[in-house]
Amino acid sequence: MDIIIRQIFVSTDHNYFGHHGQPAGGAPTVEVNSIECVAGRGITGDRFFDYKPDYKGQITFFAWETYEEIRHALAVPGLTAAAFRRNVLVAGMDLKALENRRFSLQGVLFEGAGEAKPCYWMNQAVADGAEAWLAGRGGLRARILCSGRLTAGPAQLIPGEEVLSRVSAAPPTPA
Repeated sequence: MDIIIRQIFVSTDHNYFGHHGQPAGGAPTVEVNSIECVAGRGITGDRFFDYKPDYKGQITFFAWETYEEIRHALAVPGLTAAAFRRNVLVAGMDLKALENRRFSLQGVLFEGAGEAKPCYWMNQAVADGAEAWLAGRGGLRARILCSGRLTAGPAQLIPGEEVLSRVSAAPPTPA
């Protein structure tokens, strides 16, 4: 399935995570053209890199379609995708269908670990009502199973079953 990686973001520090009962942090979410995904560790330069072993949120995906819908639904046309603090904004990808499944994008293997559930900070970062509106469509948290680089632009989504069959069908590497 062909998809488009519309935008990619990293942030070196947490603005909301660990800030309960305190003001939000001020670390910027920076748009980049590509990221280095490191198996079992996360995204080089991102706040969750080496956060803890087997962390479910080594990378997060967010649907472009959801971003467009919430801008209209909550009347915030100037809202930038950086406000959601998700790493990879994708168009044409059914994120819910990838929960608890393996998949590959641009040669990087991931395992969907569950929804990137919105929290009460979304009401501050996006608009009043954002947390409730985003329930069930907050994005996808994933583990990185095979290292590689993701770059903004066209990408092919390969379901895990197909990835595994391609690997098992590959000729053995000469010794």
